[in-house]
Amino acid sequence: MHQITTIWKGDMLFSSNNPGGEILIDAGVENGGKGEGLRPKALMLSALAGCSGLDVASLIRKMKLEVDEFKIETFGELTEEHPQVYHTVRVEYHFSGTNLNEERLQRTVDLSVEKYCGVMQMFKQFAKIEIKVFFHKK
Repeated sequence: MHQITTIWKGDMLFSSNNPGGEILIDAGVENGGKGEGLRPKALMLSALAGCSGLDVASLIRKMKLEVDEFKIETFGELTEEHPQVYHTVRVEYHFSGTNLNEERLQRTVDLSVEKYCGVMQMFKQFAKIEIKVFFHKK
C-alpha cells in the first residue's frame, strides 16, 4: 500500500509527498495556475518512463551491457472530449554507445514492457501503447 499526502498551498498549487521526496503540482497559467509545479497528466508519463527506465537500468547492470547514454521519450495523446485522458502513448527508448548489444538491449525493453513495469500494465488498461527502440552508435 502506498499513501501519498497532497496539500493545497493556495491558488492552484499543491505539494505532494512521495517516499523519495516531495513535488509541487500546479496548473499552467492558461488554466489559472502559475506554472510553479508539475502537471498531473504529464506526471503520469514521467511515472511510466521512470518505472520502465528503472527496470531497463537494472537489467543493463545485471546483463553487464555497455551503454553510454540511455533516455526515454514519452508522448501522450489526449482525447478531445472531457475528461481528457490519454488514448495513445508512445514510449521511445534511446540507447547510445560504441558497443551496443542491440539484441540484448531490446530484450531488456521487452521484459519491462511485457513483464516487470506495473505502470505500463496500468496504462495498457486505458491507452494504446506504442513502443519504439532506437540504437545510436557513437
